[in-house]
Amino acid sequence: MIQKKICMLGSFAVGKTSLVRHYVKGMFSEKYLTTVGVKIDKKQVTVENRQVNLILWDLAGEDDFQRVQRSYLRGTSGYLLVADGTRRETIDMALTLQNRAEQELGAVPFLLLINKADLTDEWDMDDIQLDQLKENGWRMMLTSAKTGENVEAAFTELTAAMLNG
Repeated sequence: MIQKKICMLGSFAVGKTSLVRHYVKGMFSEKYLTTVGVKIDKKQVTVENRQVNLILWDLAGEDDFQRVQRSYLRGTSGYLLVADGTRRETIDMALTLQNRAEQELGAVPFLLLINKADLTDEWDMDDIQLDQLKENGWRMMLTSAKTGENVEAAFTELTAAMLNG
């Protein structure tokens, strides 16, 4: 069986843990739990007629005081950058994290998830910045860990990119 490691990268409270929980367990909780260090989950999936064992590394959120441990990125096959649609500054952190991940890992597949699609009336995103990222070849999806919107699709798309990359 093929095994692939996926890291979840983003600021604190963008929904990384909730996305993983929804993907692995099909559930959502309003209760906020801060990830300390890393939380690891596993899920076996079939993508493109291949069995894949995904190892999901949910890394603690990054901010001005805490940085992602470089050692956590070792062996990563792909990563999901997560930003919170209601907090514009989280897209800037996603850009910083993408640069750092690329320096550490090289060009591995990644996907930018703009989370909290269920709260679009509260969004504070710079559409011009998002359009520029798309023009630069970034793949992105709008997701909601609460409703499940595009959660399965995001992990499936990243897994397919890792298998074909």
